[in-house]
Amino acid sequence: MPSDRQLVWFRSDLRIEDHRALAHARRRGPVIAVVIRSQKQWASHDRGPNWFDFWQRGVAALAQSLNVLNIPLIMLDIDHFADIPSKLISFAQRNECGTIHFNDEYGLDERRRDQGVVQQARRHNLTVERHTDHVLFRPGDLLTGKGEYYSVYTPFYKAWLRNLTADQLHQDDAPQAQTPIAGISTTLLDDMPAAAEHIMRQWPAGEAAAQDRLAHFLTRRVQHYAEQRDFPAVDGTSQLSPHLALGMISIRQALNAAASMNEGRLGDGHQGITTWINELVWREFYQHILVAAPRVSMHQPFKENTRHLKWLNERTHFKAWCEGRTGYPLVDAAMRQLTATGWMHNRLRMLTATFLSKHLLTDWRWGEAFFMNHLLDGELGANNGGWQWAASTGTDSAPYFRVFNPVTQSERFDKNGDFIAQWVPELASVPAKQRHFPDAATRSRCGYPAPIVDHKAARLRAIEAFKALPSDD
Repeated sequence: MPSDRQLVWFRSDLRIEDHRALAHARRRGPVIAVVIRSQKQWASHDRGPNWFDFWQRGVAALAQSLNVLNIPLIMLDIDHFADIPSKLISFAQRNECGTIHFNDEYGLDERRRDQGVVQQARRHNLTVERHTDHVLFRPGDLLTGKGEYYSVYTPFYKAWLRNLTADQLHQDDAPQAQTPIAGISTTLLDDMPAAAEHIMRQWPAGEAAAQDRLAHFLTRRVQHYAEQRDFPAVDGTSQLSPHLALGMISIRQALNAAASMNEGRLGDGHQGITTWINELVWREFYQHILVAAPRVSMHQPFKENTRHLKWLNERTHFKAWCEGRTGYPLVDAAMRQLTATGWMHNRLRMLTATFLSKHLLTDWRWGEAFFMNHLLDGELGANNGGWQWAASTGTDSAPYFRVFNPVTQSERFDKNGDFIAQWVPELASVPAKQRHFPDAATRSRCGYPAPIVDHKAARLRAIEAFKALPSDD
């Protein structure tokens, strides 16, 4: 007689509240939970120690939450995605689980992995139930009038709003506790290295921490979000991106909480709230792009003609960018923030990405990989989408002739040089107005490097490189 035990595979959804797969599974029967550590596969995807540490702390928090429900969480070490289908099926069989539940992920390797699980399960008479959880609309559900995926954000956003129903926004409660399953207990490995203490303090993991951060943002910051979100010296953003990337909070929880402060509205009303909601929808847009254009998961540009771009790829320039030693203070401050904290302000992500790809004419994929290796919130869709936008190779991308001037960006978004003073301490004693681009004497006195490129010359060089491209394939 088939068992009614359900196996729930947790991935980038480390929570028990509003978890589609868990809620459905628990309604069907007793649950065993599993999480898979794939270190070698993740390393090939440029996952770095900050992300890995945040993930492992999220798993530990998840295990505690599941323990209250008498749901054991088992960690499996499976280095490569290709080995997961057979080993997961074997695990399900050994533990008498008739059905495997998981929430879909949309990177190409992840989709191939999951299809392998479905095929193996079918051969062994097991059922797989897949759930849409990370996004409100499953990729392919929102299409243009021509039946194609949207490649420009604004029409996607309008279609997202137009088609949104209460079903997409419905939240599932955490399941009720179950009777303990005899012979099975939580198994988590304790040999996982920890991040620096200051990073752990700044970025507590788990869904309780995510809910605290959301509440703090909505009660104290969202009212001024539209005006303050571009100023890195101001704590004006939600800083929820790491928790969203690993699903310690759901998109529905975030949207419903925001709507509750906006008379139930998502598309209009308070500017701060609608601006933040717009940023959440960008994340969903990039998940759809992963399915619409699988090549972006394979290190290829969305705009195929940009494959022919002649990158300079000067390694000394790339090293200076990585180390925050370009001679452009705001760029350097941003890069130092990233390497010190595992996070970077979104305005500065755009600035540093355009500086690398345009000023230095360095392949955007170098920067994309560097970000993934350092970010706590590294997630393929958002990171790749942001980099390709900045490099003018992607969807809805900045026109190739848009090359941010790092000095005027600094003067506009860090007017008093406070952020620069924090992260480039060499310039902290320099008068505020001079921090944006110190003269040669000041640089020499402070031990701060000369600019590695001239803005005007670099801008013209980038424009010429893009002009030389063939028309779209």
